Amino acid sequence: MNYIGQIALILILTLLAGAISQRVGMPAVIGQLLVGVLLGPGLLGILQNTALMHAGSEIGVIILMFIAGIESDLDLLRKYFKPAISVAAIGVLFPMVAFTVYGQWLGQSFEKAIFWGVIFAATSVSISVEVLREFKRLNTKEGATILGAAVVDDIIAVILLSIFVSSFGVGEAGKTNLVVTTGYQFIYFVLVIAVVKWGAPVLLKLAERLPVHGSVAITSLFLCLSMAWLADATGLSAVVGAFFAGVAVSQTEFQSEVSTSVSSVGYTFFIPIFFVSIGLDMTFGGIIKNFGFIVIMTGLAIVTKLVGGAIGARLTNLNWHSAIAIGSGMVSRGEMALIIAQIGLGAHLMATNLYSEIIIVIVLSTIVAPLLLKWSLGHVPAKS
Repeated sequence: MNYIGQIALILILTLLAGAISQRVGMPAVIGQLLVGVLLGPGLLGILQNTALMHAGSEIGVIILMFIAGIESDLDLLRKYFKPAISVAAIGVLFPMVAFTVYGQWLGQSFEKAIFWGVIFAATSVSISVEVLREFKRLNTKEGATILGAAVVDDIIAVILLSIFVSSFGVGEAGKTNLVVTTGYQFIYFVLVIAVVKWGAPVLLKLAERLPVHGSVAITSLFLCLSMAWLADATGLSAVVGAFFAGVAVSQTEFQSEVSTSVSSVGYTFFIPIFFVSIGLDMTFGGIIKNFGFIVIMTGLAIVTKLVGGAIGARLTNLNWHSAIAIGSGMVSRGEMALIIAQIGLGAHLMATNLYSEIIIVIVLSTIVAPLLLKWSLGHVPAKS
């Protein structure tokens, strides 16, 4: 029952922290992230990132991205897919180069230095999605480009991870077969197309006929969790599967009904757990000893994605205000970078004495990202 008490504490504190954040002009998610930092091992030590907390967090981010998919305009995503590719590609290139150079300058081996680049090349767009929803900018060219770039970015990150773990990794983690993984992912995206065109409409129509309350919402969640699980099984992030499940539902007549039902489940329970869990990874053990390292790494993490994403957007003729907003939306690292760092540690691609500091940098970039995105969106016309 200790877990139940922790959830109760998370729900009430994230509600209050979100309200306070909005009252002082910050995105609500900032307050929710800081609740995790405050209650986590780094400060009060009331909450720990246990298996149950991790499971709740995983479901939370999956539901968050499912809702983002439901609320997305597929035509807008198609229209801005070319800018999305440019944003993702250059947004990966900049951190790869910068972190490799900095790592080698610090005396890291080539494979360890370049793996820092792999970690910080990954984007976790879930935090940005929440800010875009809060400011009603999800269905704009900036929102569509950020979402599209996040999907492309995830594919690039997985390919890079597979290459470096299989080339330089040690132990079980080093046995990744890139060709097989790519084949599975290709099959997965063929399945995505089939689900969007035929699977979701048929499934939800059948569910509507069942004499069970909430049958359509239950079926949509089945679709969401199944596609998230399959994405993870093929080496992609589960949030990619959840997002495409949402896009599939958005193309049906049940879009509004499912969005209302799933939002109620997500925002009243699972999504607050996800936001808090990110803060739980923050510890302050080596922060004084390696303060300079953390500051420089955090600066590189923010600047490389912001500038890389902005240049990628600008190359496709988006104006500078939109480009900077898109770059800001790509800054957050979150759960994707945490997973890559964990895999790298297991494959001996990271120096164990710097692992905690890398985690601090990931969390700091995730906390800064919504502030940057809010500021940059303020310079973009509302009907962009």
